[in-house]
Amino acid sequence: MDLKDGRVVIEMRPDLAPRHVERIKTLARQGFYDNTPFHRVLDGFMAQGGDPTGTGTGGARDKGFADLPDEFTPATRARFLRGTCGMAKTQAPNTANSQFFICFAPAPFLDGNYTIWGRVVSGMENVDKIKKGVSGSGVVQNPDRLIRMRVAADVPA
Repeated sequence: MDLKDGRVVIEMRPDLAPRHVERIKTLARQGFYDNTPFHRVLDGFMAQGGDPTGTGTGGARDKGFADLPDEFTPATRARFLRGTCGMAKTQAPNTANSQFFICFAPAPFLDGNYTIWGRVVSGMENVDKIKKGVSGSGVVQNPDRLIRMRVAADVPA
């Protein structure tokens, strides 16, 4: 993932969330995430993106991709820590699609309630520099954008 301040490398976790990892890879390969905004960014919590409309209500569903069934992991196996990548969803079950978030700090209240699909292994300092939103809602005016997202296995060495 290329951001304005540099590259972020995410190790995907198909052992935890095979359907969600496959969705992220499929969308990245199609260029879906390129130039999408980080529309909701809460200082000390997380940065959320994956909605081309920047409203928090859009996503790959608009391109014909069905929502995914939840793939929650018990906290004994994986937790939401700094750098953990999770799938955003509504309060209803099985509503994750293309939106995702990266945690700035541990968020134990998410454990077992949201799908973990990866973790940042390098470039977290670049995630930390994503423009923050207003206190409370996290909505960002003139948000930073995910410049480009690729699957490392597809990039020539």
